[in-house]
Amino acid sequence: MSGHVLTEAKTANSAEAPRIAAAALATFIKRAFEAAGLRSEDADVVADLMVEADLRGSDTHGVIRLPLYLRRLKAGGIKARPDIRIARERPATALVDGDNGIGHLVMRFAAMTAIEKAKGAGVAWVGARMSNHAGPAALYAMMPLAHDMIGLYLAVGSNNHLPPWGSTENLLGTNPIAIAVPAEEEPPIVLDMAPTVAAFGKVRLKMQRGEEMPVGWMIGRDGKPLTDPKHAEQGLLLPIGDYKGYGLSLMTGLLAGTLNQAAFGRDVVDFVKEQGKAANTGHAIVAVSVEAFAPAAAFKRQVDAAIRAMRGAQRLPGMPRSAPCAAPNGCPVSSASGCPGSRAISSGRTAPRTGSPCPSRCARVSRRPRAISASRRSLDWTNATARYDRRQEQVMTCAARLWERWSDLRASVMDEAHERP
Repeated sequence: MSGHVLTEAKTANSAEAPRIAAAALATFIKRAFEAAGLRSEDADVVADLMVEADLRGSDTHGVIRLPLYLRRLKAGGIKARPDIRIARERPATALVDGDNGIGHLVMRFAAMTAIEKAKGAGVAWVGARMSNHAGPAALYAMMPLAHDMIGLYLAVGSNNHLPPWGSTENLLGTNPIAIAVPAEEEPPIVLDMAPTVAAFGKVRLKMQRGEEMPVGWMIGRDGKPLTDPKHAEQGLLLPIGDYKGYGLSLMTGLLAGTLNQAAFGRDVVDFVKEQGKAANTGHAIVAVSVEAFAPAAAFKRQVDAAIRAMRGAQRLPGMPRSAPCAAPNGCPVSSASGCPGSRAISSGRTAPRTGSPCPSRCARVSRRPRAISASRRSLDWTNATARYDRRQEQVMTCAARLWERWSDLRASVMDEAHERP
């Protein structure tokens, strides 16, 4: 990647996009969060989950969110060292108070609590309040899989862009739903979806890339199709299945928000526009032990059979015959990858990539390390964050530029260490 000037960069999902090794990216993210005040072990957890999001193809919910998280930490909208605890508890339920911590930490705590309770009770429902944006829903629905459990995750979106059916007031979010079901020889089945045709993160990505939105994603307040993402803030997201998508968002918000005494409706804080304000984001995670209903091995074999039946189903004229995923770590279950289904449904294993892709419009990556004075042998994250605030769109669309700064610094420090007697 070093030494290339990137012009007319491809999209983040393109095979031609420069890639960063996952381990190196996780190290960079961890150091950024440590500099922002997170404990080392907490920064490690968040970094791993963010990189996993990118490796699974959730490019709108991975490292691209790092600058926003850092700004919210700096502004006080996220607490760097929260006291995450159980506020209410029964044998098969719990309510977690996230103490305004970053959502990844809160939801990992909630998921682990649900798993432990489901081991004894067979099923557990754990809600969370005083949390924040936690990345893609699939990350948490998948956590019970390693214990032969089914995972179900619900959340309230971090801003409102969906109106009640037939209305023009945005009172609902792209409240995500994720379900993960274990299998035996096949990869697990993982559904991760929003109740809207497109999540608002994808709209932002279109805006950053200078691309038009497809007809059917949004409408204006006049009811006409909206395809220019620059006007998205004045538009309305469209629900899937018309009123049915509205109903899903409403019920998800009540279960993940209102039930947990978290924000919902007009109380939702826009985490992008109000960066210094606590969001009180609500989530819910359900863990279901397969053994409570059937022998796990037998159930997973039946899931294998169901997957193969779906894959082998007779195709419509002109639709290509799907093939089993050949990748050793699984692959997205989509027609584009040779597997059946939609992009919202994927294999439960991380998609095989050589690294995390650099988003479009990447800057030049220098071959030579820049000279760093003795007073700047450690990266000044406060100044860096301020610079990124002034150039928000460039930062959010170019993880490679962040990587360049850290790589140059590391190379310079290593060179200086080698020169010492």
